[in-house]
Amino acid sequence: MVRQVEISIQRIRGSLSEMWTLVQGQVERSADALLNNNKNAAHEVRNLEKMVDTYELMIDRECEHFFALLNPVAVDMRLIISILKINNDLERIGDFANSISKIVLGNHRDQIPAELIEKLQLKDMFDGVLFMLDTCKIAFTAEASTRTSEVFAKDDLVDTINRNAIGILAEYMAEHPEHIYDCLQLSAAIRRIERIGDRCNNIAEDIVFYLEARVLKHQGK
Repeated sequence: MVRQVEISIQRIRGSLSEMWTLVQGQVERSADALLNNNKNAAHEVRNLEKMVDTYELMIDRECEHFFALLNPVAVDMRLIISILKINNDLERIGDFANSISKIVLGNHRDQIPAELIEKLQLKDMFDGVLFMLDTCKIAFTAEASTRTSEVFAKDDLVDTINRNAIGILAEYMAEHPEHIYDCLQLSAAIRRIERIGDRCNNIAEDIVFYLEARVLKHQGK
């Protein structure tokens, strides 16, 4: 039975790692799509969506079978509960990346002004959530809960950029009414990038729950 538990855990971990890589690819491509008006990258994000959804369902089934057949003990139970929650968060991150790609594909105008992208710190925001996503994966794979503090710190930066965006967009629309549509599209995209950060934050909390048996939600980090 112990050997069967180990085999099942390794299989589930492997599936989650593969899904994680796919979702990271979606976020990277959505960044390229938005920052560079890269329609090909936007299409690639959408093409990955079905694969991510397939992995989500497969991981859910694997976890359900684990609970039903192997009667896990405390640490293994915390692991599988965390994987179920991380699986859901990764799928939602993929959805947000897909939404950003739809915004790019729906914009038939020229590329968004570079000065506006720079003022909004969009590249820094994308770099932030990609760092969070990658650091979460490292923390989970290496079972290094101390790395989650880096995720929480980066989330503060992403939230600050998100809060500053409203004033920057309002000022830019007043000065450049011809770019009102661009600003509205950017506002929608920024909300989704911020939500990617929120989901990474959730994943970091789930990693702490698995490794330290501590619940961080609704608490100070």
